[in-house]
Amino acid sequence: MREKAVEHLMVAAKLNPQNGAAFRYLGHYYALVSPEPQRALKCYQRAVSLNPEDSDAGEAICDLLDEEGKESLVLAVCRGASEMSARAFWAFCRLGYLLAHQKKWSEAIQSLQYAIRGFPTCADLWETLGLAYQRMGMLTAALKSYARAVELDDSRVFALIESGNISLMLSSFRKGIEQFQQALNISSHNVSAQYGLGSALLGLAKECVNMGALKWGSSLLEEASEVAMRGTSLAANFSCLWKLHGDIQLIYARCYTWTPTHADEISFSTSISTWKRNCFIAARNSRRSYQRALHLAPWLANIYADVAIASDLCLSLKESPEEELNVWSVAEKMCIGGILLEGYNEEFWVALGCLSDHIPLKQHALIRGLQLDVSLAVAWAYLGKLYREEDEKQLAQQAFDSARSIEPSLALPWAGMSADASTRNIDQNEAYECCLRAIQTFPLAEFQVGLAKLALHSSYLSSSEVFGAIQQALLRVPDYPESHNLNGLVCESRSDYQSAITSYRLARCALKSFEDESSISHVTDVSINLARSLCMAGNARDAVEECEYLRQKGHLDSKGLQIYALCLWQLGKNDMALSMTRSLASSILSMEENDAAASISFICRLLYHISGQDSAIVSILKMPTELFHGSKISFIVSAIHVLDQQNQLEAIVSRSRSFVTSREDIIAMHILITLGKLLKNGHEDSLGIQKGVDHLRKALHMYPNSSVLRNLLSYLLLSSKEWRDLRLATRCSFLDLSEHPKDGGMKSACEILGAVTVACYETASNNEKFSIPICGHQQPFVSGSIKLLQKFLHQEPWNRNARYLLTLNCLQKAREERFPVHVCRVLERLTAVSLSNRCLSTEDTLSQYQNFQLLLCAAEVNLQQGNNNECSRLARSALGSSVHNSYLFFAHLLLCRAYAAEDDTVSLRKEYRRCLELGTDFHIGWICLKFIESRYGLQDDSSVLLSSFEDCSKDDQHSRHMWMALFNMVQGLVAIWFGDFVAAEELFAQACSLADGESCLLLCHGAICMELARQKCESQYISHAIRSLKKAKNTSPNRLPIVSLLLAQAEASLGSKSKWEINIHDEWFSWPPERKPAEILFQMHLLSTQRKDVYMSSSLDYGDTSIRWILRAIHTNPSCSRYWRFLLKDMPY
Repeated sequence: MREKAVEHLMVAAKLNPQNGAAFRYLGHYYALVSPEPQRALKCYQRAVSLNPEDSDAGEAICDLLDEEGKESLVLAVCRGASEMSARAFWAFCRLGYLLAHQKKWSEAIQSLQYAIRGFPTCADLWETLGLAYQRMGMLTAALKSYARAVELDDSRVFALIESGNISLMLSSFRKGIEQFQQALNISSHNVSAQYGLGSALLGLAKECVNMGALKWGSSLLEEASEVAMRGTSLAANFSCLWKLHGDIQLIYARCYTWTPTHADEISFSTSISTWKRNCFIAARNSRRSYQRALHLAPWLANIYADVAIASDLCLSLKESPEEELNVWSVAEKMCIGGILLEGYNEEFWVALGCLSDHIPLKQHALIRGLQLDVSLAVAWAYLGKLYREEDEKQLAQQAFDSARSIEPSLALPWAGMSADASTRNIDQNEAYECCLRAIQTFPLAEFQVGLAKLALHSSYLSSSEVFGAIQQALLRVPDYPESHNLNGLVCESRSDYQSAITSYRLARCALKSFEDESSISHVTDVSINLARSLCMAGNARDAVEECEYLRQKGHLDSKGLQIYALCLWQLGKNDMALSMTRSLASSILSMEENDAAASISFICRLLYHISGQDSAIVSILKMPTELFHGSKISFIVSAIHVLDQQNQLEAIVSRSRSFVTSREDIIAMHILITLGKLLKNGHEDSLGIQKGVDHLRKALHMYPNSSVLRNLLSYLLLSSKEWRDLRLATRCSFLDLSEHPKDGGMKSACEILGAVTVACYETASNNEKFSIPICGHQQPFVSGSIKLLQKFLHQEPWNRNARYLLTLNCLQKAREERFPVHVCRVLERLTAVSLSNRCLSTEDTLSQYQNFQLLLCAAEVNLQQGNNNECSRLARSALGSSVHNSYLFFAHLLLCRAYAAEDDTVSLRKEYRRCLELGTDFHIGWICLKFIESRYGLQDDSSVLLSSFEDCSKDDQHSRHMWMALFNMVQGLVAIWFGDFVAAEELFAQACSLADGESCLLLCHGAICMELARQKCESQYISHAIRSLKKAKNTSPNRLPIVSLLLAQAEASLGSKSKWEINIHDEWFSWPPERKPAEILFQMHLLSTQRKDVYMSSSLDYGDTSIRWILRAIHTNPSCSRYWRFLLKDMPY
């Protein structure tokens, strides 16, 4: 049968020489049945030449050539087929594999990309393409290719391991850990996966340590050590695994953290011993692993350096190191061993310079490293450190500068620059910034302790950077007493006195291990710090015991005496406190200037609290005047002078203020002077705000960029309750969220702006399309204030004042927009969150007032939405707040409105009478009550409400005139409701005379006069109207609509056609183009009928016929029959 098949195939090939299938099958016969390789090759070659896409023939000819070792012919066949057809995917696939085998990665990538088009689900192709990408450095593309290979076949260990290696190169350690773990799940004994997982864990641990997450880094290192040991058990003769284990253990020994313990000597000593022992064991394991790696690969010079570093660390952690005189240390020997192998490697010379104990050898090694590479920044940095230790400050400075200029990211030169601040003549703030940069580059414990030392002399002690640095240093060098002492000072600056007490006690425990003379002074300093923290924490009794112990030892200095006297005063032992004060005063002359100033300040303050203001003033007057030559004492004396109405310390204060020189102190002194102006120029329950404002304005001329002075001035302007001051308050504020004051006693610009926005009763919309500005005091900052308060609240979500002010500003916005649904929903959420805050349930006055206002806000929102019952419930809840009756008035007023909405006249009258009984100091409350009284006929005795309203304005004449004008306006509106325009005209005339220049009142008066002239046909009312309307037009800050229209009608009534035209023209430009009313269009129609020339119409950009004006008027207001009549009259037939 086979012979017949071959005969038929031969006949078919002869009959159709272009039939590639016949040649393919003949090739199969000669290759598999009748072993004739040469004839099979020819048949296959013929089949491929006829059909390059024939994968069976192509693969068969490549297999035959590959068996014969003819790789070049395989390449030629594949290239030929791929060139003849772009769909010869078998050829591209085979060609890609061959090129990858020959490491021709660029050509392999092209072939593999074509092959993948034909075989997109072939995992081998994706894996090979990923390898080619990786060798070409295209790491992202390689990761994607490996990921596709794993997606198609999740058992691809090679793809997972290589993906993990690429992730390590890209510092994506978490992703690398996942990939290596996935590979180990498939092949748990794969050494490469074990090595990769250990390396990934080591890299992630380094990241954690650099970020300060020491404990997390330690746990990762423990896991990495276990992985490395599993690898060594699988392949004990791999030196790289032993080196990896040594690296892990070395870093673990350096970052292993101390566990804080109780502040007693036994517990502390035990914890320190445990910490040291664990660190030593890790360092010893690291050294042994390096030695094992060196045994397996003694030709690797870098392992010698690793052994040297681990040996030096072991020696430093050994509790009782053996002293070997005149003998080379192990670290020095190993460094020299590496140098013998690679003497040209500058890094080994630097290692020898760092680890050697011999100063000449250290210097020689570092200089030799620089001879090999003069741009080696590390060598310059350590050379600068060596010179600094040898007190060669000039050489040290030059070496550090060279290192920093070569490599600015190196930490040691920046730390050296901060340490040599006095030599370089740089200030403390710059030194602090240099040390902070060193820590950000390399968080070494010594650098972190140095940062805390520098912060002691600056304003950064309570900053988060210093707090985080000293906390990390404490965990890494717990046996260093100064780290505990500095941690206590940092905690004390952050008002965490309990933590400070614990740190000081631990510092004293750490000092017990030192027996030199300097430790005695350190113990004294720590004990004084401890006594101070105990005093600040309210534990005066324990602080007295500490001070008494120091006094018995003779170690109680001026600072200790101050603490001792203060604690005695807190315990009520005033006589003993005064005795300590006298002891302190007797030693002032022998003190340094700063200590003397601090002691005098303390004596003055303590005398003020114990004996009173008069006694303190008498004592100050008895002191020598030269003792008050200092800025600190100047503040104390000035503070007492502020409270003295008789100004007995005027001479001393004026002399001492000349010693206040720094900008910050001068600004603080101006604030203190302002407080004195407020107190001394006030009367009864009010402050002399105007005097304080005047002084701050003068101070701002000298310091215009001071945010503190600006915000204080804004706060005083806001507190003055003068309408004209509200706009000035927002202009003075320093709106910068990044400089928000931390002091709770000062108001921020955000809080001032939020308060100013709700302090103005103007309700005009901020949308220019719908607004008509008529008030000179209108605040255009509402939307901006809301955005600013939102940012403020986002920065400090715990700040209840920010949330409270944001709620009130949103309520103001809702009032302006007539309570839209979306704003009401926002208000409901804000009030719900604020009222659910437990802080508002406290008993302090401010919290109660805020709670009351939030309840009223929620009630107002429900009233506007028609939820009258809920409004009444919230208003009654507000009545339960512990606030003044003047505020409770508004809760009853809101109940009046709720009952009026329900037509409950009985309850309405009851709440109205309750409002009259309680009364209020706020004019707006009486004005609202007047509206309710008039609308619902609740007048019992109108003189009661008027007299109560007048009592609110007794102090300030300007405000009294303005508020009385508003009250007259309200009465005038009530008269209009009842149709009594004569009385309304009289009331508005009185309002205009009281509030001279208020265009709104003048407009209303002119309109009423026009209506009276229409009703009574008396020309005097026309004259009154013209006078008021002209004044309104001239005094308005902007073009005021309607005024010119009414004025045009009044002038036309008197027969002045020219003035009528001028006012109509002015009225036209008083309206925005999209808001022109129908009446002004109708007046323009009348004007166009009177003037036939095109000047008026062309200047106003409209047509030249009067018909178009009347048509536009009708289009704007089609319900006006008067317009239709004029249209019919003027329409041509």
